Amino acid sequence: MILASTTLEEVLLVLKIAFLVLLYALIWRILRTVSREFRTQPAQESFIMRPVAAGMPAREPVGGRLVVQESPVLEDGEEYPVESTPLTVGRGGQNDVAIEGDEFASARHVRFEPRGDGVWVLDLGSTNGTYVNGIRIDGARRLAQGDIVRVGETELRFEP
Repeated sequence: MILASTTLEEVLLVLKIAFLVLLYALIWRILRTVSREFRTQPAQESFIMRPVAAGMPAREPVGGRLVVQESPVLEDGEEYPVESTPLTVGRGGQNDVAIEGDEFASARHVRFEPRGDGVWVLDLGSTNGTYVNGIRIDGARRLAQGDIVRVGETELRFEP
């Protein structure tokens, strides 16, 4: 009876140790994956704007234009102004720039917004993502002169 009790305790101890080793391995794997995610994400510019001083007029939105670099649907060199109102691009006909033949674009893919501090691009939850200079964006990002925005298979160059 004493021999069986000792063997059972040893088996339970081994199982407890194995469980703890697996638990620590799982936690280590999660922490490693999260830290790798943080390291691979590009630094995003802040889209929080400075409050307008009392009595100062608000800045007018800054505009620009989008020039088609490459597209299966649009003609190269075609230009689209981004002025006082947002401009939407997508496969659906309701967009300001409809790229209906681009199979990799979503129905409402991306919006370009003129703001007081420049023109911003915002992915609208597209399936294949929006890329600026080859880097996928998840939120809003301010565009600089010459930035290439890829929407599906269509590439648009931003010019202020």
